[in-house]
Amino acid sequence: MNLTESLLYWYSNNKRNLPWRETQNPYQIWLSEIILQQTQIKQGLPYYESFVKHFPTVFDLAKAEEDTVLKHWQGLGYYSRARNLHYTAKYVVDNFNGKFPNSYKDLINLKGIGDYTASAISSICFDEKCAVVDGNVYRFLSRYFGVETPINTSKGIKEFKLLAQSLLPNKNIGEYNQAIMEFGSRQCSPGLPECSKCPLNNSCFALQHKTVNSLPVKIKKTNIKKRFFNYVVLVTKDQRTLLIKRKGKGIWQNLYQFPLIESPDTWSMRQIVKSSKFNSIIQQSSFEINLFNELEIVHKLSHQHLYTRFWIVTVNQLLEKGISVSEIEKFPVPTLISNFIDSFNFSHQ
Repeated sequence: MNLTESLLYWYSNNKRNLPWRETQNPYQIWLSEIILQQTQIKQGLPYYESFVKHFPTVFDLAKAEEDTVLKHWQGLGYYSRARNLHYTAKYVVDNFNGKFPNSYKDLINLKGIGDYTASAISSICFDEKCAVVDGNVYRFLSRYFGVETPINTSKGIKEFKLLAQSLLPNKNIGEYNQAIMEFGSRQCSPGLPECSKCPLNNSCFALQHKTVNSLPVKIKKTNIKKRFFNYVVLVTKDQRTLLIKRKGKGIWQNLYQFPLIESPDTWSMRQIVKSSKFNSIIQQSSFEINLFNELEIVHKLSHQHLYTRFWIVTVNQLLEKGISVSEIEKFPVPTLISNFIDSFNFSHQ
């Protein structure tokens, strides 16, 4: 058997039973691909099932409120994916009567859909001859053919795409694309794969040259920014608090959070209370403040680490924008805030 046939044969005997593999519905394939970006299958599967249940068609997703979509996305991270998902659903409904384009060149013009997702949808749903290249494919191709070009460079992206495209069969493109991704995920896995059990071990460059652990090559980026977040958690005697929607183009756009004071480094209680931001939040002279976590919570994002403390401020009353703590679970919040809410337990304050 040649390489393509070997991959397809392996896939037919080893593929996992996943719900998006039981359909060629572009909406469901699109959902699965967006959810699984930057997300492992184990984590993404319940989200996919929840989205299909609550938004069974693109029309249902399009007419949903953004806050509802973000709430269902909560915990997955990279929230721009959810916002783009919602935007594109509305665009497909408004411009294509709910039918997804059937070609790569049209799919890639939709917001939130890049080369990989457009290739996946067009090949799986419409059998278009487009190669998918995700992390699993990069790893397999790099090892099997001994390609040392860094995968996170423009040269590497182009080289691997051309290589993947050259391997495509003339039919069953979607099946083949899923086979090579599954093979990279389960057989040619990161770390120490079981090369002795690999059906392709006799022809693998990396195994023959003992470079399995050094491929694929990826240029390391160490530019991690430190930020210091101080959340002011307002609580009144009648069990009300305050959440604010994040605006702008930064992290967690349109999610909710407690009033935030960002400081240049770790601030003391005195520095917090004397800051102009605190005084704009707490517009009354009588309050009680306590630090919830002495040890900063370090929340790690791809390019920044957030050193976070939560300050509990008890006040007599809130502004009109205050909400009952019993309603706090209705709001889409970042995982960092969600974890605090769970540990603080407002109902027992």
